[in-house]
Amino acid sequence: MKIETVSIANFRNYKNLDIKFDDKVNVFIGKNAQGKTNLLESIYFCCIGKSFKSCKDKDTIKWGEEKGSIKLLAKKKYREEKIEIKLDKTKKKTVLVNGLPIRKIGDLIGEINIVFFSPQELKLVRESPDERRKFMDISISQNNKRYFYQLSRYEKILANRNKLLKNSQTIETVKETIDIWDRALVMSAKYIAFEREKFVKEICPYAEKANLFLSEGKENLRLEYVCGCDVKLDDNFEKELEKKLKKNIEKDFKLGYTTLGTHRDDIDIYLNDVEVKSFGSQGQQRTVGLALKLAELENMNNINGEYPILLLDDVFSELDLDRQKRLLKFVSRTQTFITCTDERKIDGKLFFIENGNIK
Repeated sequence: MKIETVSIANFRNYKNLDIKFDDKVNVFIGKNAQGKTNLLESIYFCCIGKSFKSCKDKDTIKWGEEKGSIKLLAKKKYREEKIEIKLDKTKKKTVLVNGLPIRKIGDLIGEINIVFFSPQELKLVRESPDERRKFMDISISQNNKRYFYQLSRYEKILANRNKLLKNSQTIETVKETIDIWDRALVMSAKYIAFEREKFVKEICPYAEKANLFLSEGKENLRLEYVCGCDVKLDDNFEKELEKKLKKNIEKDFKLGYTTLGTHRDDIDIYLNDVEVKSFGSQGQQRTVGLALKLAELENMNNINGEYPILLLDDVFSELDLDRQKRLLKFVSRTQTFITCTDERKIDGKLFFIENGNIK
C-alpha cells in the first residue's frame, strides 16, 4: 500500500498544495509551527475520516476561508483508491471514495490503513484506559467494518441505558424498561470483547519483538486484555453479563451510569513483569508506546497481506541516536512519513517546509 499524491486546498496553513511522495520514506523538515504535522494530519484525515487532534472538522479549514479540501491517491495491492474530503464551515464534510459519496465514516475506514505515532501517544501507556480502548478500536476497525458498527451500536445503547438510569425518579421505573437495553447491550458487548481479546493476543508477540529490538534485548514486554464486563469470555458470556447487570441495577441507579461493560475495558502492560503505567520510566513508556504501534503495523500486514502507511510525528526528538537508527531499520519495510525539525541522514525523499510552502 502506497500513497502516491496528496492535493490540499485551504487546509490548516496550506493555501494550495500538490505533492508527490516516495514509495519508501518521506521526511518533512522544518521549524515548529511551519506545517509539518498538518501534512500528516491531511493524510490521516483521508484514511480515518477525522483529525487526530481534538478539534471540529471546520476548524481545519484555513483561517479566513469558508471551504477546504483534501484529495489523496493511493495504490493498493490490486487497485487504486481515490479519497476526497470536502470541508465547509456551513455544513458537514463530504467524503468521496473513488468519486462516490459515502454516508457513514465506517465505509471509509479500512480503505487505506494507517498507523500514527507522535510523542502525544505516550498517553496510550501512562494515562487512562480511554487511550488504550481508542488504540484497540481504531486498529480493529480498519480491518473489521463489522466491529466499527458494533462499537457504534454499543455506544448508542449505553447512552440510552445511562439516560434511563440518570433521569428516572425511582428504581422501579428503571426496572420496568432496562431489560430491553440490557439484552441489546450484552449482544454488542460480546462481539467487542471477543474481538479486543483476539487483537491483544495477536499483537502481543509483535510488540514483544519490537520492544526487545528497540531496547537492545533488555526488556520483555507483556500485554493482557482486561474485560470491563467482569465475566469470563466463553459461551456463557451474554447470560452471565446480563445477570451481572441485573445485580448492579441499584448501584448503577445511585451513580447514574452503567458500571459494567466493554466501555470499561483496558490493556495491562508489563515490562519484566512490572506494570509500566505505574512503575515504568518515561523512556520505557516511550519505547513501549512505539513498540505497540510497530506491533499494530505488523499485525495489519499479517491480516491484509500488505503493510499500512506509517506516520511518525516528531518521534526523533524523543529517542536517543541508537533507538533512532533501530527505528529507521525497523520501518524500512513500509511507506513511512516522518516529521523532524532538522535535516538527518535518512535514505528517502526530503521536503523542506516553511510557513506552508514546500520545496
